[in-house]
Amino acid sequence: MKFSLQAFYLFLVIGFVVDKGYCQKFPYQNNSLSVEERVKDLVSRMTNEEKIKQLDMYWGKEVTPMTNHEATVYDEKFIARALGNFSIGSVHDFYPAYAAVSNKVQQYIITHSRLGIPVMFIEEGLHGYLGKGSTSFPIPLALSATWDTALIYKVARSIATETRANGTNMILGPLLDIARDPRWGRMEETYGEDTYLVSEIGLAMVKGLQGNGINNNDAVISEPKHFIVHGIPEGGSNTSPVNVGVREMRSVYFPTFEKAVRQGKAWGIMAAYHEIDGLPMVDNKWLLTDVLRKEWGFKGFVLSDLGAIKLTLENHFVASSRTDALAQTLNAGLNMQFYDFVHNDFDRAMDSALQNKMITQQRLDSAVGDVLRVKFELGLFDNPYIDTTLWSKEKHSEFHQQLALQAAQQSICLLKNKGEVLPLKKVSRVALIGKMAVSNYLGGYSNTQDTAISLLTALQQRAKNITIDYTAGISKINNDSALQKAIELVKRSDVAVVALGEELEEIGEGKDRADLDLSDAQMKLIKAVQQTGKPVVVVLMNGRALCINWVAENIPAIVESWFGGEKSGLAIADVLLGNVNPSGKLPVTFPRSVGQIPIYYNHKPTSYHKYVDEKDTPLYAFGYGLSYTTFVYSDLKLPSISLNSDSIIEIKLNLTNSGKVAGTEVVQLYVRDMISSVTTPEKSLRSFSRVYLQPNETKEVVFKLNKKEALSLWNRDMQNVVEPGEFKIMIGSSSDDIRLTGSVEVK
Repeated sequence: MKFSLQAFYLFLVIGFVVDKGYCQKFPYQNNSLSVEERVKDLVSRMTNEEKIKQLDMYWGKEVTPMTNHEATVYDEKFIARALGNFSIGSVHDFYPAYAAVSNKVQQYIITHSRLGIPVMFIEEGLHGYLGKGSTSFPIPLALSATWDTALIYKVARSIATETRANGTNMILGPLLDIARDPRWGRMEETYGEDTYLVSEIGLAMVKGLQGNGINNNDAVISEPKHFIVHGIPEGGSNTSPVNVGVREMRSVYFPTFEKAVRQGKAWGIMAAYHEIDGLPMVDNKWLLTDVLRKEWGFKGFVLSDLGAIKLTLENHFVASSRTDALAQTLNAGLNMQFYDFVHNDFDRAMDSALQNKMITQQRLDSAVGDVLRVKFELGLFDNPYIDTTLWSKEKHSEFHQQLALQAAQQSICLLKNKGEVLPLKKVSRVALIGKMAVSNYLGGYSNTQDTAISLLTALQQRAKNITIDYTAGISKINNDSALQKAIELVKRSDVAVVALGEELEEIGEGKDRADLDLSDAQMKLIKAVQQTGKPVVVVLMNGRALCINWVAENIPAIVESWFGGEKSGLAIADVLLGNVNPSGKLPVTFPRSVGQIPIYYNHKPTSYHKYVDEKDTPLYAFGYGLSYTTFVYSDLKLPSISLNSDSIIEIKLNLTNSGKVAGTEVVQLYVRDMISSVTTPEKSLRSFSRVYLQPNETKEVVFKLNKKEALSLWNRDMQNVVEPGEFKIMIGSSSDDIRLTGSVEVK
């Protein structure tokens, strides 16, 4: 076949135009069109095989060689064997060491797939991006103990900038479960037991992660988890059934996620493992579609928790095959699997579901459209590659480190300070006792290649004129030589600081406990130290509420430090030495014994804890936390007239620092609906405010409550309404330390 010279030149021109992108774009490539128009066009051009690939997640080690936790090199032959000429939905557990690695993986997927669909990189980051060298903040439970939404927003912004800087687009968090059973090992990942506190902290985190738009290079998708009511598993055992009524779900457990979706505009949701009333969460169409999408207006995509779909087949036994399991969950509203089935099996099962009309073409297209919508919103079709200079600028910056220290300092809760043992101002020698004093554990869901500053190291740095003598006090073998050494060290010192808490094998996902006491070895140690007669300070390092009755009764000073991230030791040292006045408040109730569980402050009036062998009160109440100064509450001012339907309730009071040092008080406002059509809690947190005061300073504190949010309930007809009547207002320093009370009347 012969070509004329004119045809040859025409061929060259066409090739040049196409190569330079001057040809007419497909509508989905035109960024002047709306996202919905682009999604619709792209879906219409995809084969079913291409669509199914968008609902799948790949492991980082499948697309590039991994070194320990990180992807350090790019190997085109390696990724070609895994993907061939297809784009996929996402890659997880990738953690590129350099932005160039993620860019090359992205480039391969775009250039080798028929339609050039980019991939999402999804990673962990509950309290810091898990990539090596990133900043590790305190665990979520500790972050919540700050009661500081402005600080949490800054923490989230820091996490987002470090995450996006190496090409990662999405974080699996925050965890918005309400945690009311400390036996559950994942309490450390939560923001605590209270709906309002978790909602506010969670909203700050979602907004901080997503910034001013997820298409920016300093923002990521936030994916709240575990949808929904996952934090109260039967027996405190992870993934166990949850037994709860619809009204309680709507009143207590929905608001944390609803606020994240409606106000935070979260673009991701993770569906949990467990079952509710006999239906696995990933198969619950009412929750995944009717509530999440139709009621709340969710526009993003839903990812299964790792293996949750497979559980319906192998553990819940509600599916007969992979095809059946995938059809059920896709029809319920799920969008993407998380390592449930190997890729070839997933592809075949999805194709089988289509062929057998277990999934309609419309449902497949809708599910794929949700994933593509998020990719368009991320800007991946227009700007798929990350600026390779960002990682060195953002990773572990000085600002992020100082923020991590501030968060750790504010998270510390002073539980006891009898005789003003703290701060350690007039001592010359301190005996530091306990293995945990040298722990450099960052907390759960942290990268394992970086470490925290230990308490021993921090005291050696901070206590310039104090001699710090350390010994573990506990040996691996059963003898008393280590204990005797600790006693002798304490006797030679002015004060003993004993670090106690949870070992790594006791806390975290899959590490549920039947006993919340300190270990026998730790109890033997602290009792021996106490018997020396020297002043003793216990520093707790833990990720859940513990039963510490003997310590609470016999030790004069107790500091709850949680797992404070990379600066944890420095933060503890600052509090012990008085460089920082503690201001943290407990986000969870501390029980006296496991037999009291569940025990939480906003229980119903008939929810008693009256036992013949136990007190009916908690050891430490929700919202509790002392200071090195004292605060006086006065002059409560409430609305004097009945409130109409659209009122904002303005409540005022005065707060005075009556002590000798500056400090911050977290003023807490609780509400009680006195007479209602359905039962309501004895008190419910409805607002809080962090107030910093110099000695003898007084400030007016103003609360402006949204009446609908603060006073509403789900009535007998399952309608969310504000009923007329009296509402008691309680303001104080904790849920069991109410300083001012009054009431408002609603017409």
